[in-house]
Amino acid sequence: MKLLYIIGIWGYTLLIRIFSLFNPKAKLFINGRKNIFTSIAQKVNPAEKHVWFHFASLGEFEQGRPVLEKLKALYPTKKIVVTFFSPSGYEIRKNYALADVFYLPIDTAANAKRFIAAINPEMAIFTKYEFWHFYFKELKVKGIPLYVISGIFRESQVFFKWYGSFYRNILKSVTYFFVQNEESANLLKSIELNDVTISGDTRFDRVYENAQSPKQLDIIESFIGSAPTLVCGSTWPEDEKILSALPRQYPNWKFIIAPHEIHESHIESIEKQFSVGSVRFSVFSSQSEVSSSQRSNLKSQILIIDNIGMLSSLYQYGKLAYIGGGFGIGIHNTLEAAAFGLPVIFGPKYDKFQEAKDLIAIGAARSITSAEELIDAFNAFASDRHAANAASKYVGDNKGATGQIVSVITQPDQP
Repeated sequence: MKLLYIIGIWGYTLLIRIFSLFNPKAKLFINGRKNIFTSIAQKVNPAEKHVWFHFASLGEFEQGRPVLEKLKALYPTKKIVVTFFSPSGYEIRKNYALADVFYLPIDTAANAKRFIAAINPEMAIFTKYEFWHFYFKELKVKGIPLYVISGIFRESQVFFKWYGSFYRNILKSVTYFFVQNEESANLLKSIELNDVTISGDTRFDRVYENAQSPKQLDIIESFIGSAPTLVCGSTWPEDEKILSALPRQYPNWKFIIAPHEIHESHIESIEKQFSVGSVRFSVFSSQSEVSSSQRSNLKSQILIIDNIGMLSSLYQYGKLAYIGGGFGIGIHNTLEAAAFGLPVIFGPKYDKFQEAKDLIAIGAARSITSAEELIDAFNAFASDRHAANAASKYVGDNKGATGQIVSVITQPDQP
């Protein structure tokens, strides 16, 4: 099985190299790792201890960020190294002020030894998932504590199959698991991994903090005026096709669409889908004076966000939220919207997300499979204050994981 793992790693890398010839993200993945150890040596002093945080992508960064920032607040002199697997995380957070940020070198025995020697971690903290054999093994050999925070496990995963012994051994390198729910804790204990605490999901802390002091966006306020607004976050073409049924039926509403991909062809496809008229954020925001052109845009019903990084602040201006991804590999972050008291609507693929199940259970979310179901959900939530209150209460009731995690990992007698 180890040989298959190694072949899989190299095979994946080869495919990414091929895709990099025509795919921008794959190109970033490859180019970002060129001369990676030279870049690390220029920024990181191996004689100093560091706390190493690893994130798969941007979503995991936002999930683990409360722990990182709490540690930094408690111990301002601590040096922190952050790594990302995906370009969608690294390219947005590469200039993060509290840490030195790098791509994670591909998981090989040589890379793991060299990387860990280069950053000299006093502990490693992985958020939610990504379990790398050689990195975990090297941390264990060096006696460096390794924590998984906001972990979530399902019975369908390979760790819990009869043929999953190799992957179970990867988990055995983890010092302590902080998991989101009881199911995850029980699954780990079923394979004799008992160093586990149900601490919840650190995303609740992050989105709660964001909702308490959101960044004000005057240009958004000028667009929506007093109109009720549906904020559509991280949408994909399948989502946009269904959403296009709404604006014509609800002319008194405004619609803000923040697509997951903002390349030109996707933005153009959104403009074509929504025939009632739309304006790009970049165009709208560039008009500094209320000219006749801007007054025309103020009448536009749909604002297309053609940049990255605004979404978590946009929800404060909404009455409802639609969360994209549910017609693909899975929905994106519902909690950012719920924290602002927005009922949420999303597609059918949400089974891997406990918070989505919880929000449905308390009447603060609906899953839809068609335009007809979307309209039904929209009508149901448009004037439902119970759903809005339930959404915000759910977030408030579930915060606190960050403090619990930090109190444990900072103890001299760490578990």
